[in-house]
Amino acid sequence: MANYKKTAAELLRKMLDKIDNSYQKTIGFPTHDILNAVAMVGKDIYEKINDYFLKLNAENLSGDELTRFVFQNKGIVRKEATKATVQLTITGNGLIKAGSLFETPLGIQFETTESLLLNNNTDTVPAQAVTPGSSGNVPAGSITEMPVTIQGVTAVTNEDPAAGGYNMESDADLWDRYIMALQEPPTSGNIYHYKQWALEVTGVGGAKVYPLWNGANTVQVVIIDSNGEPASEALVQAVQNHIDPGITGRGEGEAPTGAYCTVTAATALTLNLELTLLGNYPDTLEGDIKDSVKAYLQSIAFEQNYVSYAKIANAISDTEGLIDYMNLTVNDDVKNIEVPDKSVAVLGGIEYVDLEG
Repeated sequence: MANYKKTAAELLRKMLDKIDNSYQKTIGFPTHDILNAVAMVGKDIYEKINDYFLKLNAENLSGDELTRFVFQNKGIVRKEATKATVQLTITGNGLIKAGSLFETPLGIQFETTESLLLNNNTDTVPAQAVTPGSSGNVPAGSITEMPVTIQGVTAVTNEDPAAGGYNMESDADLWDRYIMALQEPPTSGNIYHYKQWALEVTGVGGAKVYPLWNGANTVQVVIIDSNGEPASEALVQAVQNHIDPGITGRGEGEAPTGAYCTVTAATALTLNLELTLLGNYPDTLEGDIKDSVKAYLQSIAFEQNYVSYAKIANAISDTEGLIDYMNLTVNDDVKNIEVPDKSVAVLGGIEYVDLEG
């Protein structure tokens, strides 16, 4: 696309060229200085013109402008961020009010959503992350502190990980859903419609649709989360409620009357890696390798039916700080791994074997 931007110097030069040489056109003389001011204003006008023409191509839109565009054209709504939820186990005596704050050592805060009365005992109370997004998905045993002392509380922890925190849908993912609606038009409860309905729910990263999976008028929707992993029970239930609550076929969700839709999570195909690292490397390298492999697996989730041994090797090789490695195996083998239908590959563990001798 053409670039309509002009610099102030470029505009000034063009305007001075139009002025007869009988006039003095150097700095400090009225002809130059007046046109220089005009050129600076003109530069801003050309920038606005350039932005306008860029936005005629929807691929150049971002943020709120993209949100409005996809909604106005296809009724697609950007998925908002959600807060992670967790059960806190608290020990002590006294009343823990709803809204009481607890946090991890890194300062990720959670607030109780109900009150809890303790009588020199231990009990649980539901809580949610203060800040929406995936940062709230903290591991078990990590919520152990209080930003402000709560009288009577002697200990707090979370026996299970916090889950359900998802980031706001990115521009790239929102654009992908828009393109999908163009290329796979959803209509009258066809398979594309079920896929669209599933992807409308915050946290869903992919969906596969299986019509007639359990007889006439039945549909199965298999989903993964936005991390490319099997959906949690809570996410499965959210999608079920959105499409066909209770699998009744009554048309109380998005699915038409008479269509019985069952939503399930993809089955995890666990991959365990083993390799030997060579040379000196930073303490963070093992965690970075894990993140690199998980990013590759996320990129292929529900997109291809095998995991490439070579691509895993490349993901490891591209990890910053790595000098070299050897003897990589994936599930005790050195070949591609087939991913069964309705399954998704997830990283189990990575074992680092010392070099013998």
